[in-house]
Amino acid sequence: MKSRRVGPPDGGYGWVVVASAFFAMGLTGAVLKNIGHFFLEIQSHFGVLTSTTSWVSSTTIAMFHIGAPAASALTLRFSQRVVIVVGGVLCTLGMSLASLDINLPWLYLTMGVLEGTGISFSWVPAISMVNHYFSRWRPIAYAIASSGECVFAIVFSPLFKWLIEKYSWQGALLIIGGLQFNLCVCGALMRPLEATRASQTNLKESTEDSAAALPPKKKAVFHCGLLKKPELLLYILFAIFAATGFFIPTLFLVPFANSLGIDKYWPAFILSVMAVADLVGRLFCGWLANMRLLRNLQLLTIVTTLLGVVLLLLPISHNYWSVLVFASLYGFLFGCMVAIHVTSIVDIVSLEGFDSGLGLFMLFRSIGGFIGPPAGGWLVDQTNNFGAAFYLSGFCLVTSAVFVVVVDRLVQRRKSVEAAGHQTIHYEGDGDTGKIEGLVVAQES
Repeated sequence: MKSRRVGPPDGGYGWVVVASAFFAMGLTGAVLKNIGHFFLEIQSHFGVLTSTTSWVSSTTIAMFHIGAPAASALTLRFSQRVVIVVGGVLCTLGMSLASLDINLPWLYLTMGVLEGTGISFSWVPAISMVNHYFSRWRPIAYAIASSGECVFAIVFSPLFKWLIEKYSWQGALLIIGGLQFNLCVCGALMRPLEATRASQTNLKESTEDSAAALPPKKKAVFHCGLLKKPELLLYILFAIFAATGFFIPTLFLVPFANSLGIDKYWPAFILSVMAVADLVGRLFCGWLANMRLLRNLQLLTIVTTLLGVVLLLLPISHNYWSVLVFASLYGFLFGCMVAIHVTSIVDIVSLEGFDSGLGLFMLFRSIGGFIGPPAGGWLVDQTNNFGAAFYLSGFCLVTSAVFVVVVDRLVQRRKSVEAAGHQTIHYEGDGDTGKIEGLVVAQES
């Protein structure tokens, strides 16, 4: 009996998965994006340098990335559902224990290691689930899911500021930890795709080939061999440079605004406006990617370059409105970049290698995430000017775009070779009859 392969559902329960991922993105990415509200509070509480304080957020960002391969491997071993639930528990423990306020190294361990690992264990499987449930609508599905980070950031920015003033930064951390426990609910809604496919197959048992609708299930393993692909290696270099500049603006924008004399709730309002622009950017770029007017990697090159240019210009702001304009542009382009930089991994390693490719991508991206904030903090300490951190961020992002250009050329060259292989014709002749037969040999992509 002929077997056929069942592709992603591209709808149905997949939209429940998108909704669950929407909340998971909000309870992880939005918290990470608004962690800058605690920066000055922690610095003044312990009386340390800017660079020393930045190691708290830097450790969180680093563990978010370093934990990605483990999250991918555990996802392949168990399921996205299990790993997200574990991530929710770790996030709750991290923030709750951080509220005990023992010392600064304690914050490195709790807000840094535990919170960062929990975010990774929740974020990576949620992204994986969306990409496996969709094919044709993958860009827009991912854009909708990732927009949860923006929607929650709009709410979290003033909320975190209010919680700090009302309950102190220690009490705010405890409340945030309680909110993140809802990640366990998000994980419970993540129905494994194989179960969905199996149920769909059972409904079609009366048809001739329904029994063979699913191929024999292969044991999923984490593929480190993907690092042999030059396209992925160059994309990892893009990730390192991009991540170096990726997390600096959200960490230093509030202190930069305060240094211009903007105080009270206005810096928080800037972050909220930036989150709205981020949301618009994600949805717009997801829609644009779905239109297939440009290749994903081409689009990524454009938005990354523009993002770097905006950050290089941001320090020329000297009043509230100019900061607001540049922050809005940054938010929009940041959203465009986020909407496609993860789904582009599928173009490089295929859907079968996506989980492993995402884990490796996030692991090496941690180098940039770990270096960026402390390097930005060191520059601020040396120059006594927060603008120096934005110059570093912009330079790294413009540099990272160069690697995307090279990756796109390599991917297109590989696809051209594969397309030529699909059309290769081998001729076989029969010596007795003189009959010639043409056989088209199709290569596996």
